[in-house]
Amino acid sequence: MSPEFATTQWSVVLAARDGSDTEARAALESLCNAYWYPLYAYARGHGHDPESARDLTQAFFAELLEKDLLQAIDQSKGRFRSFLLASLKNFLSHERDKAQALKRGGGTQTVSMDADDAEGRYKNEPVEALTPDQIFERRWGLTVMERAMGRLETETNSSAERPGQFERLKPYLTGSEPHIPYKDVSTEMGISEGAVKTAVHRMRQSYGRILRQEIADTISNPGELDDELRHLLTVIRPWQAESA
Repeated sequence: MSPEFATTQWSVVLAARDGSDTEARAALESLCNAYWYPLYAYARGHGHDPESARDLTQAFFAELLEKDLLQAIDQSKGRFRSFLLASLKNFLSHERDKAQALKRGGGTQTVSMDADDAEGRYKNEPVEALTPDQIFERRWGLTVMERAMGRLETETNSSAERPGQFERLKPYLTGSEPHIPYKDVSTEMGISEGAVKTAVHRMRQSYGRILRQEIADTISNPGELDDELRHLLTVIRPWQAESA
């Protein structure tokens, strides 16, 4: 494993499958908190109302954290998104277990979920054109990109010499040309057009690095990183303008 991805959240979880490990549980909880929304969207896509989808998602994570569900995972092929979706499908397929889980987990905030925000986001999904599996995959990809963009914002704001630099240059990171020319931005920021282009280039490099780190956190084999990145771009491409 390369030094950059020697220890990731998912690899920590998989490495500790055979025993109790506080670090592994913390890593799993972190992943669950980061990626609960794609599962909520999957449940909504299967016809569950907002309240049921929220309770089912919470109950699922409660069961995931309480039970030893990692033993069947092949560490050489472990991708967190694939594990999550397969586990949720199994969870939802058992009506009796579902009812029991709802009773146990419905009032427990296993992961931090904003129900109003979740439903607001779901209403913007192109559900008429997508299957629940496609909604999950699309939202997974967008969530990874949103998390990477959030980390880039924090990193940029902590080192930027000019307030508002991230927001001003963010439109240049999406891959499509912004409507505002570089020269107009340079005038607003009080720097040369060349300096703007340099700053954009550096931010793009940083975004790519952070995005790869985010993806690496959800796979166990660094050799899968490029394939996972290509998959992410494929599932979001038809709607990429939304995340701009």
